[in-house]
This record gives sequence, structure tokens and C-alpha cells, in this order.
Amino acid sequence: MIMLKSKERQDAPALGPLGLLRWGWTQLTSMRTALVLLFTLAVAAIPGSLVPQRSVSPIGVTDFIAANPTLGPIYDRIGLFNVYTSVWFSAVYLLLFVSLIGCILPRTATFLRALRAEPPRTPRHLHRLPVHETRPLGGDGDEVLDEAVQRLRKARYRVLRDGDGSGEGATVRAERGYLREAGNVIFHISLVVLLIGVAISSLLGYRGSSLVITGQGFSNNLSQYDDLSAGAAFSEQMLRPFTVRVKDFDAQFELGDVQTGAARVFEALIEVSEPGRPAREQVLEVNHPLTIGGTSVHLIAHGYAPVVTVLDGDGNIAFSGPVPFLPQDGNFTSAGTIKAPDGRPERLAFQGFFLPTAVVDDQGPRSTFPDAIDPALFLNAWSGPPKEETGEPENVYSLDARGMTQLKDEKGDPVRLQLRPGQSITLPDGKGVITMDGWQRWVKLQISETPGLVLTLVAVSLAVLGLCLSLFIRPRRVWVRIRTGKDGSRTLEIGGLDRVDARTGLDEDLATLADDLAKKEH
Repeated sequence: MIMLKSKERQDAPALGPLGLLRWGWTQLTSMRTALVLLFTLAVAAIPGSLVPQRSVSPIGVTDFIAANPTLGPIYDRIGLFNVYTSVWFSAVYLLLFVSLIGCILPRTATFLRALRAEPPRTPRHLHRLPVHETRPLGGDGDEVLDEAVQRLRKARYRVLRDGDGSGEGATVRAERGYLREAGNVIFHISLVVLLIGVAISSLLGYRGSSLVITGQGFSNNLSQYDDLSAGAAFSEQMLRPFTVRVKDFDAQFELGDVQTGAARVFEALIEVSEPGRPAREQVLEVNHPLTIGGTSVHLIAHGYAPVVTVLDGDGNIAFSGPVPFLPQDGNFTSAGTIKAPDGRPERLAFQGFFLPTAVVDDQGPRSTFPDAIDPALFLNAWSGPPKEETGEPENVYSLDARGMTQLKDEKGDPVRLQLRPGQSITLPDGKGVITMDGWQRWVKLQISETPGLVLTLVAVSLAVLGLCLSLFIRPRRVWVRIRTGKDGSRTLEIGGLDRVDARTGLDEDLATLADDLAKKEH
């Protein structure tokens, strides 16, 4: 028995620092790595939708930490409350950016070289190609080759002819479909541009909202926003100076039997003022925003603000004006709070509902239609000693009843106030008087600026264009040869190759070309 000695395996030489860097760059710029990073970025963005973010809801973050004393600090340390500006999310984003650029550069260089290159030379054995046709010819083949050149050029091939019809080396070589690879390059470049556009919008953009009562206005500065979320590089100086005043708001609802109460018209008459320009009026509608430079103003909501006057126990006006109530259903049953912290000798507060079309039935007070046909205000009342101002922000739509006592009637039941426009009610124990003077409408405006939006839209359009080029363009190569046999007979040979292995129609195209060329000779 003969034993074969295996050679001892030699250890591969060490890569060294330069080789290690080259290997790492190769791995990073591979398409597989880019896809993995893209998937990782999508997964990394999920916590930003599930966990409250400081840039959007700082109060929500505070409440989450208070409700989860163990988990909250851990989330805070690893950046889950600031996902999109965290170190790990930014690292994945930048790695994807570098990976895409690393994929694009060599691919672009290869495409440019192919664009300048001639169609490949005619293979020796055309019959070995996936699609081939042969036809007998007689006489001179120059006209056949000329006709082949014309037909292929008409079919948008880039054509090159070698030799003439009287020699063995007379061939025509043609190629088309270069734009397919251009589509791939455009698609990948558009992804990079898309990342840049999203980064610019995320860093410099902002979005906020403000509730404005009809007749009042909004100035574009931080103090006027009810809420504002902005990018990490945003500063107050980036806010475009302008003022909008809501002169009027018209809301109309369906009164017929079909779709009763459905919205029909929401229009706000807006007066826009900018420094150095005359004021102008514009109608603001849902999905038809107002554009001021690069800033967009959208109408996103509306509701009712009952107008009330509150007299304190000393007979002085403790509060007077409209109070926005927030809709709770499609019929605009609206909840809200009226606060009179300056009342003396005791401060007063009221909480309840404004009903634009009020009814009281077995379900309690509720609205049966969204328009203000029979408005009414249903309230509970509280009183308490004056509260020291601490500067701590307080929600204007909810009541913090700490230190206050709910007012009760002679039977010891909570006081239930029902007011209609023009009606006043005296509170028990001389606490004061509340009057419903009427009601007004309010609108909610969303003010936003997305600096990278145009760049993002261009990138998306280019990506769609590149994808279409990649999907619908068929890169093909076609060769035509006239071969002379030993007996002097001539044969027309045509071979074709579909470079994406999608030969649908290639067989028919080459068969038709071969038949036409053979008929041309005859």
C-alpha cells in the first residue's frame, strides 16, 4: 500500500497594516455590506417610533423616566431618547454613506471605461452563443453587411464593421444597453444624495404648531410655538421673520340625510406680514399650505373657544377672554379648562365641556352635530387659596387641582354649571360669578421648514429613473459574419448574447434580421 504524504500547509503571510486596511475597505464597500447597513439603519430607527424623543416630546420623556425608574435611566444612557442624534445611529448612517460612495466610485469608473470601449470582437464560433442563426448567401456580401449596419443602428446599437464582404474576416459587431449600467450608477448616486438631503433636513429643519384664535395672530418666534421639534444644528436665528393673522375661519358641514355632519368647507382667511413687504391676504385650506420663502404653514385642525368672564369673590375681573377647548369626537364635543389664578380672595378654576350642538339625555351632555347650532358650556368649579408662582410650566388644557376644593351645593353635591351664550351663574358662598359671553373658533397651524426637501425629491426622482433604466433596458451584443466555405459558398452567420440572461425576444429579433439580410442578397 502506497501512502501519499500530504504537504504541510504553510501559514499565509501576515496582511500587515496596509493590507488590513485594504481588506477592511474592500469589505466595507461591498454591496452586501451596504445592504446590511441599510437594514441595520432601518432597524435602528424603530426605537425612535416606540420610545418618546426629547426633540419631539420632552414631557413624554420625563413621564417615561418617572414611570420606569429602572429602565428609564438605562434608556437615557444608551441614547434611546435621542435616537436620531445618538452616536450609534450616526455611526451606522455615516458607515452607510461611506459604503455607498465606495461602491459607486469603482462602478462609475468601470462604466465610463465601458462607454468608451468598442463592441467586443466577433467570437470565432458564433454557433456556441445562446442565440445564433445561419443563412446561405450567394455573390458579394458587402450589401448584406451594409444592410446589417443600417438595421442595427436603427435598433439603437453601437456598430463597428471589420473588413469587407469579400474576405473571411468580414464581420459586423454591435452592442447596446449601456444605459442599463448608467441606471445602476444613477440609482446608487441618488441614494447618497438622498442621505445628504435627509441629513440636511434632520440637522437644520424644524416643525412646530400653534393654536391661534380667530382674530389673533402668530409671529414666527420660539415663544409663539405650542410645541417645536428641530434638528441638532437648528438655531432660533434660522426662523424666517413673518406674522400671520387669522382674520376669519369658515367651517361648513353636511346638513342632508347622507353623511350628516361630514366636513365640506374648512377655510381660513390669513393676513401675512413680512418685513419690508406689504401685507397680503390668502385663503388657507387643508392640503393647500401657505408658503413663505422656504417655510410652509399648514392648516391641520380647528375647534371652538368659548368666551367667558370670571369675577372673583371681590367682584373684580379675574379672567376674561376666549379659552380653547379641544375636540374629543367627530361632533366636536370639546374638553377644556378655564383658570383664574388671580382671583381673590381665592383663585378659581373650571373644567368641563363645550358642546356646539348640546343635548342632555341618558348618555349625559353631548354634542349631536359639529356646527355651533345650539352651543352650551357644562362645567365643574374649584376654588382654593392663591398659589405661589414657581415658573414651572403647566398644561393649559388640564387642571391641577392640588390645593383646591371642588365647589358643592347646599346638598353637598358637586356644583354642575350649565351656561349658554349671554348667561351668568353666581357661584355658591360668594366665590364669584362666571358668564359665557359667546364663542369663537380657533385653528391650529403647523409651521415647518425642510431645507433638504428639494434635494430629497430630486434624489427620489433620480432613483426612480435609475431603477427604470436598470429594469427595462436590455443590454445585448450582436455579431454578423459572412463565412466562405472551401467550395466557395458563402454563409451568413448571426450570433447574439443577452447580457442579463433575459433573452425574451432575442431569438425572434435575430431570426428576422437573418431572414431580411438573406432576402437582401437574393
